[in-house]
Amino acid sequence: MKKNVFLVPVVFFLLLIVLSGCNESILVGDQDDITSGEVKSKNGTLIVKLTDAPFPISSIKEANVIITKIEIRKSNENDTVPFLTLTTKPDTFNLVDLRNGITKEIVKLNIPSGSFNMIRLYTGDASVVLTNGEKFNLKIPSGPQTGIKMFISSPVVISSGLTSELLLDFDLEKSFVVQGNPNTPAGIKGFHFQPVVRAVNISAAGRLTGNVKNDSAKVMANAKIWLKKDTILSSTFSNADGTYALIGIPAGTYSAFATKEGYDTVSVSNVKIVAANQTTLNFILKKKK
Repeated sequence: MKKNVFLVPVVFFLLLIVLSGCNESILVGDQDDITSGEVKSKNGTLIVKLTDAPFPISSIKEANVIITKIEIRKSNENDTVPFLTLTTKPDTFNLVDLRNGITKEIVKLNIPSGSFNMIRLYTGDASVVLTNGEKFNLKIPSGPQTGIKMFISSPVVISSGLTSELLLDFDLEKSFVVQGNPNTPAGIKGFHFQPVVRAVNISAAGRLTGNVKNDSAKVMANAKIWLKKDTILSSTFSNADGTYALIGIPAGTYSAFATKEGYDTVSVSNVKIVAANQTTLNFILKKKK
């Protein structure tokens, strides 16, 4: 009978130990990911921003795209591993407003630490509005179903307590292909919408900025500037004050170009872009003879 008397407190004590261990795991699990007895580092913050390489067409007032979902996947994972969902909230963005260094934050989220090298972007319908008010509603083939997979230029590393930034750069000229004569609103018959986007780890990228003037020191608006290595990486058009900015450029050495209708193309080689730094390059255009 004495054994039974002492057995109850012993069992109760052991049960408390088990329950205490379970509670600790839940509390730690709220902050850390525990796998195979190893405690992984805490979550870090990922910010996703949106920008674009603009249209060369002055008659385009709006180029709207609906982003319905964004997913990301860790490096070295295969297609059987599911993506991590960053957002499923549909939102509409006018890409015309996002040019020459202007960005729009679309996601800010705590996610598990690690290296991520692939992102998948889902888009819904799109539309283009001309300066005369005419609107074209567009659809993307298979966009809402399959999404657009992109490798990230330099994987984004999420670290405990730190913030990393990812840039999604739409190429408007390639994404919205004009049907008809783009020189006048009346000549535009429609658009084909097929998103062309690049994903860049901002911490591993720099930017190129400057201004464009003619040889009389007059600022040149709507001059085209582009950066090229093997192929054209990014392009833009100068603002009304002649300034421009190309952002999210992976560190490296490039050739830069600038031109405008009626002017010769100026090229500059060995333009060095340094991660997390700004390179300044000004252009002077001369009229064609």
